Amino acid sequence: MSKRRKKILIIGGVAAGPKAAARARRCDPGAEITIIEEGSFLSYAGCGMPFYVGGMVEKHEELMATTAGVVRDAGFFRNVKDINVLTGTRAEAIDRKNKIVRVTNLATHETYDLPYDKLVLATGSKPVRPPLPGMDLAGVYTLGSLEEALVVRKAVEQGSRRVVIVGGGLIGLELADVLGAKAAVTIVEMMDHVLSTLLDPELCILVERFLRGKGVQLVLGSRVERIEGNGDGAVARVITTAGSLDADLVVVAAGVKPRVELAREAGLELGETGAIKVNEYLQTSDPDIYAGGDCVENIHLISGRPVYTPMGSVANRHGRVIGNNATGGRDIFPGVLGTAILKVFEMNIGRTGLSENEARRLGYNVQSFICPAPDRAHFYPGSKPIIVKLVADASTRKLLGAQILGPGDVDKRLDVVVAALSMGATVDQLASFDLAYAPPFSTALDPLTHAANCLRNKLDGRAKSINPLEVKRRLKAGEDFVLLDVRTPAEFNEIRLPYPNVVFIPLGKLRERAKELPQDREIVVFCKVSLRGWEAQTILESLGFTNVSFFEGGIAAWPFELDTGPRPS
Repeated sequence: MSKRRKKILIIGGVAAGPKAAARARRCDPGAEITIIEEGSFLSYAGCGMPFYVGGMVEKHEELMATTAGVVRDAGFFRNVKDINVLTGTRAEAIDRKNKIVRVTNLATHETYDLPYDKLVLATGSKPVRPPLPGMDLAGVYTLGSLEEALVVRKAVEQGSRRVVIVGGGLIGLELADVLGAKAAVTIVEMMDHVLSTLLDPELCILVERFLRGKGVQLVLGSRVERIEGNGDGAVARVITTAGSLDADLVVVAAGVKPRVELAREAGLELGETGAIKVNEYLQTSDPDIYAGGDCVENIHLISGRPVYTPMGSVANRHGRVIGNNATGGRDIFPGVLGTAILKVFEMNIGRTGLSENEARRLGYNVQSFICPAPDRAHFYPGSKPIIVKLVADASTRKLLGAQILGPGDVDKRLDVVVAALSMGATVDQLASFDLAYAPPFSTALDPLTHAANCLRNKLDGRAKSINPLEVKRRLKAGEDFVLLDVRTPAEFNEIRLPYPNVVFIPLGKLRERAKELPQDREIVVFCKVSLRGWEAQTILESLGFTNVSFFEGGIAAWPFELDTGPRPS
């Protein structure tokens, strides 16, 4: 008598679902595996949709293809993987007692039951659709599926020249990047800054200055009140609390929320984030039902708290774990670090772990440092700057997170920090990593090593530094202190801080001219990247000055106003 084939039923065919199916097939060649997908397209790179909309990806099939160029459609899964795929099919309800799923063929409206031994929920997420008047107008989209990306791409190609993006997160900024050369782009963000959930404010402001320099209009700290049409049912303008914006294309990129309706109606436990709660094996509260991808919450590896982090990379890692475990394995998914990276024009932006603001809210004894550096030897052609911000717990010296941005190589430094955080490294251990060096790839001390050493000096009480936000706060409050610029005359002539309390003394002249500085006032030193600022701090302290610090990042990371060009005579 032949052995009964295990039935593995998967609801969702974009990321976690197909990955779970493919892994389950490798682990159990005899299993009967079925994917149910409500849409038309399978196993596509949702994170690639902005690049398809902008034309960088020529054909949408490329988002569905293997590296060999084979499109992952139903035929591919059937012929190559022996996996049955039901596209255009909606899962209506889960009967946990009888272990069946009621489904409907959306073309024929036929409803029938599918049995399972193991069920996988990979239902993903859906775009947040604010309840705004005008959301149903032609030309208003959310970019929540590949089907919608096809329509947005067509609208762009047909000449939409005034684009309003509602939301200044990852998708919003990526769209601004790819559409910036084709249209006048405005981003409306209800928070005070773009990328406010990824970066700390001083780095957000740097990104904003860069975007404005690229011609992107930013409307920050403002809400959309309604979207108005032109009388023919098409979008004409977006009305915000800051005023009216003309538009012939609107993309609402206000985030996503997990699709949990099936799970909730089946009585499965939801977590505090509103997503499906799973254990370390990615089992739901029903051990025969697994869940992964954008519909579940994860545990943050640093804070230990539940978080909702809808990322394609996480969904694919979930899928592999589920594929193993649905076929008898006991693989563990340990959690996430909230790692994210994006490219906006020539700027690369990444973060992992906790930001400084997040760490403070969680009660850590936070210490941080902002450190600009070239991404490779400054004398090697193609060297570009990056800015590294490291966050640590001053009590334990454990690394908590990092934010890195700039036109230089950000990704490899970010991934080193991911490894360090995953092993629970201290700042001292990060500084000791034996990172690769040759002038085409790095500086002799990698920017990460340099940043870690700077933070160690701060933790040890040697470097007395302050955040540029604190400097700006003191300036705004009218506090009495000296801003000491110790750069070279050429640097000072090119770009300067436009404040009356700035005193310029080049570092090489500081010892002989220190008597020009008042010893009874606070002195905050700065240079281009902080190194000379720290040297100036030590020089002044050796000469008897007792209230000296420097601000981190120097001119390179100063996010506020600057004077440029030759100074007036």
